[in-house]
Amino acid sequence: MIEPFGAGGGVDILASALAEKLSELWGQPVTVENHSGGGSTAAPALVATSPPDGYTLLVNTSAHAYSATLVTDLPYDPLHDFIPVAPLTGQAYVLVAGKTAGVRTLGELITAGKARPGELTFASAGGGTGTHVGVEQFNREAGITAIHVPASPTDAIVDTIAKTAAGHTDYAMSPIAIAAPHIRSGQLVALGVSGARRSALLPEVPTIAEAGVAGFDFPIWYGLWAPAGTSDAVVHKLANDVSRALAVPDLRDWLAAHGAHQIRMTQAKFASFVLAESERGARIVKGAATMLE
Repeated sequence: MIEPFGAGGGVDILASALAEKLSELWGQPVTVENHSGGGSTAAPALVATSPPDGYTLLVNTSAHAYSATLVTDLPYDPLHDFIPVAPLTGQAYVLVAGKTAGVRTLGELITAGKARPGELTFASAGGGTGTHVGVEQFNREAGITAIHVPASPTDAIVDTIAKTAAGHTDYAMSPIAIAAPHIRSGQLVALGVSGARRSALLPEVPTIAEAGVAGFDFPIWYGLWAPAGTSDAVVHKLANDVSRALAVPDLRDWLAAHGAHQIRMTQAKFASFVLAESERGARIVKGAATMLE
């Protein structure tokens, strides 16, 4: 399984946990390779040109579905060069501010952003990632502008969030499990959860919609793709086995402890879902102030 971010990030952690269960199910090793770089396009480019035999797969976030809106010269077509195999998990992000940002609530961040347009900085795991597009959606709906500071090619999201905690940027969106230690230590302030419901990991933190941006909802999901041309039989076996692996009790409990849950749908429904998500993501991107850098 190929993933487009650095070791230790949310995708890598999920892929590694899934690979372990698939190895047990199949009785053979399943490995995870990190291919970061190219604005998170290196891994999809590799998978798109791999033999369509089911042995090389892409694990990615929902950003894969709308990446063509961000990059006009992609070396692959995210919709036509891949077959959606299975949804993996869903979760929400948490919007956090560094302790040096001088804000304690979402309302204070919005007030600061409007008072100092184009001055605040926000971090992301890279241009076009969910942590980038999610903040762009927030900025647009909150009516503020800010400077995007994407991660360096060698940084994972854990590094990015650590830098926000250290005061290098003012705010960011993060997988909840990655931000939680910094929130507990007081280095980060949790301003709001990006989904429609509060998180069991941070029950005291309101959703962004509750905290002042009415109707805001930016869930994140992870999925598995195969190269175009992979046979229906292989795709359906992969989809069924992945669903079985994610339902194993200890992995299900592990997901819950990381603020995630299994997404259950058939392969056909997932393919339709990916198309709908590509259209939703494109609308967000087209309304954003900054694009992939």
